[in-house]
Amino acid sequence: MYDEPRPGAPRKIGDEAIADTIRLTLETLPEGATHWSLRSMARRTNYAPSTIHRIWQAFSLKPHRTETFKLSTDPLFVDKVRDIVGLYMAPPERAMVLCVDEKSQIQALDRTQPLLPMRPGQIERRSHDYTRHGTTSLFAALDIATGKIIGKCYPRHRSTEFRKFLDRIEDAVPSDLDIHIVMDNYATHKTQVIRDWFAKRPRWHVHFTPTSASWINQVERFFAMLTEKQIQRGVHRSTTELETAIHTFIDARNSDAKPFKWTKSADDILASIRRFCLATNQIMETSESGH
Repeated sequence: MYDEPRPGAPRKIGDEAIADTIRLTLETLPEGATHWSLRSMARRTNYAPSTIHRIWQAFSLKPHRTETFKLSTDPLFVDKVRDIVGLYMAPPERAMVLCVDEKSQIQALDRTQPLLPMRPGQIERRSHDYTRHGTTSLFAALDIATGKIIGKCYPRHRSTEFRKFLDRIEDAVPSDLDIHIVMDNYATHKTQVIRDWFAKRPRWHVHFTPTSASWINQVERFFAMLTEKQIQRGVHRSTTELETAIHTFIDARNSDAKPFKWTKSADDILASIRRFCLATNQIMETSESGH
């Protein structure tokens, strides 16, 4: 069937030429640049940019795009993942599971010119530059069962402020419940003052996330929502205005709170990371053998 006549002009670029273009894309770089563009590759191969586009599209090549990744090197990574995911998927009875962290150095920013509001046919517009009016730090605890937030802004984010925030949580949680707290390995969370505070309160159980694995702390998802829906496009002429906006957002969320649904088991997560590591090793070995 491949040899049968077909309508249209015959293909001018053969398989060898396509393979050479793919090899150039994957194994070389243009002079004076970090990645190929349609036009730079077209100049290199003497093909039209549209031809390069079709070749790249056929082989799912996107030189203009890049992503970031970070693998945890924590020697107890597996144990910590199983511990924390176990809390999410099967919380202990008569206990509250809280994901705690701080969003530090939130800037109170005011635009240098008035905002132009959205109207039919025109999106909202704002000046690209801004004026700074100070910073604040938000300490937040997410109740994974209800989705409600305990939050408090402080001017700084030292262990002193963290201890005050723990006192706030202690007062907010009924005394007949144990508290399982999930938090990262930030130095503020491990000072002698904080260790002594936990030692005096046996109902508190601390679960540290693996290093370089903030994605496993559910409160990070709340911080992303806060940034997207309140901070990023907000205009705040003082830290007081900023803190008021943050607490207003928290109050609105708590009035109609919904928990985040954790769907992946620890086995699923570990299997996914294993596949990524194997694929990465294979790519690195192939790259080294090519050189």
